[in-house]
Amino acid sequence: MENKTLNWCCNQKHGISLVEESKNLSSAFIEKAERSLEEMSNAKYIESKLNYAYYAIYESVYAILQRMGVKSEIHKCTFEFMKVFLSEHFTPEECKFIEKSHDARNDATYYVNRKVKDQMANDMMKRAPLFVVKCKSILDKIMESKIKYVRDELKKIC
Repeated sequence: MENKTLNWCCNQKHGISLVEESKNLSSAFIEKAERSLEEMSNAKYIESKLNYAYYAIYESVYAILQRMGVKSEIHKCTFEFMKVFLSEHFTPEECKFIEKSHDARNDATYYVNRKVKDQMANDMMKRAPLFVVKCKSILDKIMESKIKYVRDELKKIC
């Protein structure tokens, strides 16, 4: 499998790497995602709401990586992993949405002169709980054969 972005991610210090598979870490990331949803609901400011919405989405996806024994500290690399190895679970539109959510979160957090469109903000807050539920469902159904396949493919790249 030739994928320039994955190759790049595997060669970065904090990019994609194989680690020990961990149901415990996976569960911990789901718990973090659920706490982020709770914080999103309680947050007063839109910037905080967007931050929590994004992290609920990201942490729930990252829980799947941890279950498979994949580490990625670069968010764009996590998105590429999602596109390549989780395509039977996530549509291209969902993959694009998480990338747009990342950009919106960055705009809301780091730039005072960039306003996140109301439609995007509403979508993030509406869809964050759905991503968490979806990722929990994926974790419940994930097969050891899928984990082995992903790890074998990553060994060829990383």
